Amino acid sequence: MDTAILQFREVTKTFPGVTALNKISFSVEKGEIHGICGENGAGKSTLMKILAGVHPRDTYTGEVIFEGEPLNFAQGAIQQAREMGIAIVHQELALVQEMTVGENIYLGREPGGKSVINWHQLYSETQQILNRYQIDLPIGKPVSTLSVGRQQMVEIVRALSEDAKILILDEPTSALADQEVKVLMQILQTLKEQGVTCLYISHKLEEVFDITDRVTVFRDGEVVGTKKTSETSTNEIIAMMVGREMTERFPVAKRSPKEVVLEVEGLSADWSDAPGKEMLSDISFSVRAGEILGIAGLMGSGRSELVTMLFGECGRIQSGTIRICGEAVKICSAREAMKHGISLIPEDRKQQGLVLGQSILKNISLANMDRFAGFGSINKHEELNASEKMAKELAVKAPTLHAIVNSLSGGNQQKVVIGKWLMSEPKVLILDEPTRGIDVGAKYEIYKLMNKLAAEGVAIIMVSSELPEILGMSDRILVMHEGRVGGIVDRENATQENLMALATGMTAGGGM
Repeated sequence: MDTAILQFREVTKTFPGVTALNKISFSVEKGEIHGICGENGAGKSTLMKILAGVHPRDTYTGEVIFEGEPLNFAQGAIQQAREMGIAIVHQELALVQEMTVGENIYLGREPGGKSVINWHQLYSETQQILNRYQIDLPIGKPVSTLSVGRQQMVEIVRALSEDAKILILDEPTSALADQEVKVLMQILQTLKEQGVTCLYISHKLEEVFDITDRVTVFRDGEVVGTKKTSETSTNEIIAMMVGREMTERFPVAKRSPKEVVLEVEGLSADWSDAPGKEMLSDISFSVRAGEILGIAGLMGSGRSELVTMLFGECGRIQSGTIRICGEAVKICSAREAMKHGISLIPEDRKQQGLVLGQSILKNISLANMDRFAGFGSINKHEELNASEKMAKELAVKAPTLHAIVNSLSGGNQQKVVIGKWLMSEPKVLILDEPTRGIDVGAKYEIYKLMNKLAAEGVAIIMVSSELPEILGMSDRILVMHEGRVGGIVDRENATQENLMALATGMTAGGGM
């Protein structure tokens, strides 16, 4: 007896000059959690968009069989897919920032008559869903007031509210804190027990192995194979993804840090929009030339606030000192930070790091126009040469520098952001979640680049919510807890256990 709820039969889709999917064939069992793995650009999201009605039937060949019947979505059939029980949580947030949590969850499906929305019912049903899955969200607040991680939970709750038969999750935990990830895993187990099928796309292989029953691996638009999760390993899945064995996740580097470049002493700051409300308290640390300082901590601990404050874009400094190469400096804007040799790769590359509708060329040169400007005009030849050199050094994969950034994979978009700030030749390079949402191969390239920059004498600060990444790349690790420094640990003495103890306000021995 066939128990498959979903079958893909030789699905092929092309875009101009590119075959995104080539004869994709595999099946998904009813009620299973099925992992989908592959490097950026392997075709995972394209296939899910076909399933969710984003790409209509006349744009691909082959068949998608759902509950025994072929899907034949016309143009703009996303709502039809939802009504059939196919819900998708996209990697990129698609929320209306000015609307409340409740309004976003029921957007387009508001209860009530044709002209009047029943607001009491909308918020009551929203709260019922949150209670059912034990999710804490402020239903009456605009989503713009929430962190990226909590906005991701809003997206997930919106999909849960649709009573889906198939739930597609595309990098659902890329912005979630550890506790939020645990909540999501519990939700997926509950849904599985209720017979809901889940397609789980993630670059975080630890999660894939924790939650999935089987995993299908994509490479270059083709299916490499499907494995029972219990009968394979992370090394085998990585080898299938990249087409080669990867003997190490983090490139080995012997670093010899030199003089102190950045020194922070007794720094305290309030929130910019709430004077008197403390954001950071008594922060002290230093970073040397050729060193990678990792910053760890739970979401809300002040990790991102600390580095964006150092870049002049967050908080109002109340006391303390910042020194660059021994000289006290005052930084109140990004322009002043750049003048003192500080560059920041932001946490959210799409919202804060890129102009998605512009070319690679314009994005790389954007923060460096002063060096190309003169006599009222831009030296386009010099701009092109400098950007071309940077893109080549970072191995940005694109047909031309005039390609629109939004058309690139996540890993290549991240390289463009990095290239923009490397062109400013920083003394201190801050990377906030530098490998979020990118595949293992692209991560490895960024790690090698970080080692190369450190070898050239750049002082690097890396914020990451992934403890293996922090442990694998840092010389020293600063752990944040509730806006304060919980502790600073040398790499040799660092473990996931003692870092988590410091992040929760405990000592390694279990005391407060």
